[in-house]
Amino acid sequence: MLALAAECNVNGQGARLKPGRDDAPESGRKSAISTGGAIDARRLLAHEAGLMTLARTRTFHWLTLAAALAAPLPPARALVGAEPDGRFADRVAMVLIRGGDKAGFCSALVLSPRVLLTAAHCLRPLRDMAVHYRDAEGAAVIIPVDAAIAHPLYRADAITARVESIDLALIRTARPLSSRFAGAAIADGGPPAIGASAIVSGYGAAREGDWASGGELRSVTLAVREPSSTVLIWAADPNGRVAGACSGDSGAPIWSADGSAAIAIVAWAQAAHGRGCGGLTQGPLLAPLKRWSEETERRLAGGG
Repeated sequence: MLALAAECNVNGQGARLKPGRDDAPESGRKSAISTGGAIDARRLLAHEAGLMTLARTRTFHWLTLAAALAAPLPPARALVGAEPDGRFADRVAMVLIRGGDKAGFCSALVLSPRVLLTAAHCLRPLRDMAVHYRDAEGAAVIIPVDAAIAHPLYRADAITARVESIDLALIRTARPLSSRFAGAAIADGGPPAIGASAIVSGYGAAREGDWASGGELRSVTLAVREPSSTVLIWAADPNGRVAGACSGDSGAPIWSADGSAAIAIVAWAQAAHGRGCGGLTQGPLLAPLKRWSEETERRLAGGG
C-alpha cells in the first residue's frame, strides 16, 4: 500500500509525520511501504473541539486535510520519478481516510459517477472515508463514502495466514462526482507481455518519507517485468532508475501503454533494495477480475 498525508494502512494511534509500515498483504507478501503518508492529525484537529456537531466536525476535518494537500509544494517528480500529467484527471480521484488521530489518502480509479475502484487495504469504516478532488476553480470537493465492498478473496491477515489475497475494493459516493469525470475503460484479455510499457498515475508522494510532496496527479511509465502472472503485474523502470509508486498511490491505476485502459491497480511497492519507494510496483490485474468488478458496480448502483 502507498499513501501520503496518512497511512492507507493506519496501524497505530500515534500521530507522526512520516509514512508508517504497510502491513497489508498482497498475494501473501508483506508490503514494503504504506501508500498513505501520515499527517500530524492532532495539530490538524486541534480546532475541532468545542460546540461543533459531529457532522460539522467531520466536514471540518476533511476540509482541513484537503487544505493541507492543496498547500504550495516544492518542485517534485512523483509518484517517484514521475511528472504532472493531466491526461488521467478525469478518471482518477483521491480517497481521504482517517483512523485514530491520523489522516491520509489513497488513489482511486473512477468507474462511474458514484463508483470508484481502489485497494482493499485502504478501506476504513464509512464515516472515516471520503472522495476528494478539486473543481474547475480549484476549490476542494469532498464527498462522503456511503458503501464499500472488498473483493471476497481479500485477506487482511494474508501474511500471517500464508494465503493469497486480492487487494481490490469498490466504493460508492453519497452523491455523484462532477460531470467532468468519465468512467475508465478496463482492459480485456491476457496479462501484458514482459517488457511492455505500463503507465502508473496517482496522487502519491514524490519521495520516501516526504508526505508534503504528494497531492498532485502525476504519472510515470514503467516496464512490465518478471515474473509473468495471470493474477498480478510487476513493473519497474526499464533502465533501473528510481521510479514507481510511493505513499498515497494505493489504488492508483496502472494503464496500458497508450493510456486507454486500466490494466491493474497499485497495491504494493518497494525500493530497489528493501523498504521504500520507486524500485518495484505491484498490483492485481483487472481483466481477470472484470466480471466481479462489473457485478459489484451494478450492485452498488442499485443501492446494494
